[in-house]
Amino acid sequence: MVVCICNAIREQDLKDALRDGAARPSEIYARLGRRPKCGQCLSFAQSIITRETATA
Repeated sequence: MVVCICNAIREQDLKDALRDGAARPSEIYARLGRRPKCGQCLSFAQSIITRETATA
């Protein structure tokens, strides 16, 4: 699933960044070498982070 259309960030990219130690959307963008553009994805990204860290 695509999390961020502007930066072509997929859910798997986000999960991989979480496994590498990122804990916030801004850290994930930094690890992927990207920056938020429109910001519409940030709440969705945060919900995935919350879900993944709750099950970890």
